[in-house]
Amino acid sequence: PLPDSRQGAVVDCLPRNLREPRQDVTRGECERRQCIWRIAANSRAPKCVFPDTVGYKFQTGNTNHLKISRTGPEEVYGMRVHPEVDVTVEDYGDNALRIYFRPSKTQPFEIPEEALKINRPAPATDKQYRVEVVKTPTFGIKVTRNSTGSVVFDSSLPGLTFSDQFLQISTRLPTDNVYGFGEHNHRRYRHDMNWKTWTIFTRDMAPVDEWNLYGAHPVYMNLEKKGKANMVFLKNSNAMEVTLQPSPYPAITYRTIGGVLDFYVFLGENPNHALQQYIHAIGHPAMPPYWTLGFHLLRWGYETLDRMKIIHERNVNAGIPFDAQWGDIDYMYKKFDYTVDKSTFKELPEFVDQVHKEGKKFVVIVDCGIGSRDDLYSEAKNNSAGYRMYEDGLEMDVFVKNSSGQVLVGKVWPEESVFPDFTNIENATKFWKKWIQYFNDTERVHIDGLWIDMNEPANFVQGSVTGCPDNHWNHPPFIPQIFEGDRDSGSLYYKTLCMDGVQHWGSHYDVHSLYGHSESIVTYNALVELNPNKRPFVMTRSSFAGTSKYAFKWLGDNGSQWRQLHWSIVGMLEFQLFGFPLIGADICGFWAQAQYEMCLRWYQLGTFYPFARNHNIYKNDGVEYARDQDPTAWNSTFTDIVRRYIRIRYKFLPYMYSQFKEAHIEATMVLRSLMFEFPEDENTWSIDRQFMFGPSLLISPALDEGQTEVTAYFPKGRWFDYYEGEETRSSDGRFVTIPTPLSFLPFHARGGSIIPYQNVANSTQYSRLNPMGLWCALDESYSASGSLYVDDGESIDSYTTGKYLELKFELKEGEHLTISVVHQGYTPPGNLSFTVIEFSGLPGVPTSLSIDGRPIEARHIQLKHKIVQLVDIKLDITKNHTVNWMVYK
Repeated sequence: PLPDSRQGAVVDCLPRNLREPRQDVTRGECERRQCIWRIAANSRAPKCVFPDTVGYKFQTGNTNHLKISRTGPEEVYGMRVHPEVDVTVEDYGDNALRIYFRPSKTQPFEIPEEALKINRPAPATDKQYRVEVVKTPTFGIKVTRNSTGSVVFDSSLPGLTFSDQFLQISTRLPTDNVYGFGEHNHRRYRHDMNWKTWTIFTRDMAPVDEWNLYGAHPVYMNLEKKGKANMVFLKNSNAMEVTLQPSPYPAITYRTIGGVLDFYVFLGENPNHALQQYIHAIGHPAMPPYWTLGFHLLRWGYETLDRMKIIHERNVNAGIPFDAQWGDIDYMYKKFDYTVDKSTFKELPEFVDQVHKEGKKFVVIVDCGIGSRDDLYSEAKNNSAGYRMYEDGLEMDVFVKNSSGQVLVGKVWPEESVFPDFTNIENATKFWKKWIQYFNDTERVHIDGLWIDMNEPANFVQGSVTGCPDNHWNHPPFIPQIFEGDRDSGSLYYKTLCMDGVQHWGSHYDVHSLYGHSESIVTYNALVELNPNKRPFVMTRSSFAGTSKYAFKWLGDNGSQWRQLHWSIVGMLEFQLFGFPLIGADICGFWAQAQYEMCLRWYQLGTFYPFARNHNIYKNDGVEYARDQDPTAWNSTFTDIVRRYIRIRYKFLPYMYSQFKEAHIEATMVLRSLMFEFPEDENTWSIDRQFMFGPSLLISPALDEGQTEVTAYFPKGRWFDYYEGEETRSSDGRFVTIPTPLSFLPFHARGGSIIPYQNVANSTQYSRLNPMGLWCALDESYSASGSLYVDDGESIDSYTTGKYLELKFELKEGEHLTISVVHQGYTPPGNLSFTVIEFSGLPGVPTSLSIDGRPIEARHIQLKHKIVQLVDIKLDITKNHTVNWMVYK
């Protein structure tokens, strides 16, 4: 056993390598690698660990520019270890820094700025950290927070390794409160640090287990003591794994098979401040069009336009508010992009026009696999006049090539398929734009957004239809613990392209996890060029750091399982950390049969999804998978309950939209964990069955079968029930049991909040013309505040051009409310006014009411349960107002 002083520096010397058959680690193999055999009390801990002497030692330089040299074995996995490494440390303002490792005299792959440019803040004037160079026993960089002395980053652990296809580094953490890394189906928001390994490598895999999924986000948040937080981002797109190590010295080990180690460390005074540093660096998320916050209808396997119409129309007739009808791949002819099947969806253009007349939108799926099989492609050309997408791509030289220089051919929905090289941004944008325009003009389908799917990229054969060459790119010496699939096919290219494929930014080996990111950039650019004044709506399945500047995200092909309700909360909270405010899971699940009770509970939960869409599979190739699960799918009771909660969603859309503006401009979260809002309250650190929408609404859903009550945590403060205004007062934070009959979703307003809302219509086009109201929930001092952001909901640059209206609300001492116009650059249609103001938590019933200095009759004051209402008033939202009253106690 190692002495206690070394226990915190334990780093696995023999991690699992998928390239080799799994064998038990032996003492002989461990010592052959010059490592230490140890007996660990924790069965999950490694038995073979690095000694202090293995890594690199300081050679020359100062704190900002250093050279380090190798100590220990000169070979790893049959590869030469680089003898010298250059290290650069750069200040990125007062709260961030870059720590960059690159082997000397080499040119390894680095993510190009065209893919991800890290934005630098203003030069540091009051740095909140200090940097030390640790020289013994092994080299490392240590970053310490000035105010608390917490060491937020420390790489002076053994095992630092640089070879061409294997890089490893370990960093020590101040606490074990770790959140982030993705994309995976994490069971909990706060990470399991007990030697848990997660792999990051984009893969077409359903989120039903703990394997690597669609996106790549090598970033985490660490909550420190006293509520402070830091985030660390590794700018590296190669396949990698991270191993989380437990207390008393929590640490993370990174292993990646290419590129460089390019770390960005962001220090925050609280979690939100840390997140803001990260989002400022990678780019702020796009502002969504207003309609995207509405409810969305979709089914894979409508099979015919008639079936789509039936489901669409029965929801319209049932009074279900919704904003978008989507089309999955069954609208296409033989699954060819930008075609319409003229036998089953012949009148799709006319139906889309009808949808638009209803005040709704239409979105279609587009896959990245372009059909190339001669006979099917000829049929597609016969079905669609002027269709020559494959030929056009060949002429424009826009497809991914294999290592021999020919177009790489895989197999996706249209059988044999080729894949656009979206990393060739300029060329791919011209190609993509042309075919979007074709779909609009020739096929006459006037879409409102594109859903880009299968862009990990997915492939139904392993690598290509002709296989992949046996070389060190397709079969590298070390393979992280990715989902293996068929071991005989080679794990890296299972369900995707050969790693030696050639793209504009580099080999597919290096840029694989950037494929969906590059497609998002191209799709966004193409839509902007086609509609310069409108915000593009792009929904992607695969993503990378910075993708949210161009596209929005959903959590993929989930299952109709009770456990997935909870998992969806975890996934959404994580993607908020990754910079994706508009995020959601398919309500009621995509795969398998949804149950009545589960689907009802899921619709309630989906009330406060940032992105709310019902989507599931019906039939594929004639095989029936699942029943309908739209709001009208069961009986009138089901429909009534679902309608109620979708209407609640629509009621609060003005508040929600204002939160998206804050995310877009200020880089805040829309959906928030309780830890994020109350970081100094230890009870919140592991809560992930509740969440907050913005700073003001606390959601406490029932998530389990047969559940008749929830035990909800209320942090310090006053909290008010939405339905009757009942107060839950918490002096230090407490758990409260709330009954949850099947028709009930508990949610509460946080004391100190003023929440705008609006009367509901069948879509946002019409609800935005309706009267508005304010819900004022008072804190302990009988005060509250809030804001409202209004623009036209679709212009691409509303905020930067000043074409918006913004209001601030301030309530003080329980007797004085001010409504102030802080920016007047837009006048919304409909002569909008506040017609109701509601108060929760007043010390008594108001008397002597006046608005803008004019006395108001007592009949305008009503009491609904414990909520005081001012009704039948009319306050123009484009003007300043004051409301005063006396309280009879």
